[in-house]
Amino acid sequence: QVQLLESGGGLVQAGGSLRLSCVASGGTFSTHGMGWFRQAPGKERKFVAGINYSGRATYYSDSVKGRFTISRDNAKTTLYLQMNSLKPEDTAVYYCAMHRGSHYSTTANGFDTWGQGTQVTVSS
Repeated sequence: QVQLLESGGGLVQAGGSLRLSCVASGGTFSTHGMGWFRQAPGKERKFVAGINYSGRATYYSDSVKGRFTISRDNAKTTLYLQMNSLKPEDTAVYYCAMHRGSHYSTTANGFDTWGQGTQVTVSS
């Protein structure tokens, strides 16, 4: 059973940067697509970015395109989310998730394993 553990969240001023990490343990990482989602208070969980098993294919929501970068290191079984030019509206709990297949989807469907989340707060 794969477990995912996120880290790297925190409090940052608008315009700042953070890098989130998600370490996978207990299973196969390199053959699965991965994704980052976020959930703001009182709102539904939303897709942020996805990456296929090899890292060669990525996709971003319009709200983060050009500011966030998703990447992975299969040797370290770790997923990353580099977040630049952060805005107050990026404030949310960020979750990493593992897709049951080798690619990703832009909804929660198909993501079978989730981390516990890490809080990102952007002050204005």
